[in-house]
Amino acid sequence: MLWGVDHGALEVRAEGGETRLRASFPYGVETELAEGRSEVFASRAFAERIERGEEIHLLSGHDYNKPLASRSAGTLELRDTDTALEIEARIQTGTSWARDFLAAHAAGLIRGLSPGFRAARGGERIERRSNGLLRTVTNASLFELSAVTRPAYSQAQIEARSWGLTTSSRSEAASVSHLKRWRL
Repeated sequence: MLWGVDHGALEVRAEGGETRLRASFPYGVETELAEGRSEVFASRAFAERIERGEEIHLLSGHDYNKPLASRSAGTLELRDTDTALEIEARIQTGTSWARDFLAAHAAGLIRGLSPGFRAARGGERIERRSNGLLRTVTNASLFELSAVTRPAYSQAQIEARSWGLTTSSRSEAASVSHLKRWRL
């Protein structure tokens, strides 16, 4: 799974005895992930799974063992607009990680939103620019959104992606990536 980048802030409010989280992930905002490698999400890039009503989770730190809300539990609402993916979640404090997240957010430590997604086949364009490459994600399967401290791709996720302007197949790229992992 590949992670997204932050462009918005998490807003947490206590309302009527429950804690609500609101956040947005804007479309059309270019972000430099690493030197010479930028990314932008086209409007409604995540629409397919959202419109089908498929399960999507809100997690703490991309950890499926630390769920904060989900569509199936009725605690996560998603609105996909032309300008942003907007979320609203109801956070229950019955788990230690939910309490930890709320305390870290209150202390100003967790403010970012990061989507966990996989680009669909043909759902991205990579173009060469004078200062590097730009990846435009046009169609991606959204599996989760996470509240994170550093809402950017780590070097491992960036290198696991296909950034080249080649025509090699995914299986070739996967086997090369797999071999690089074990190089001494």
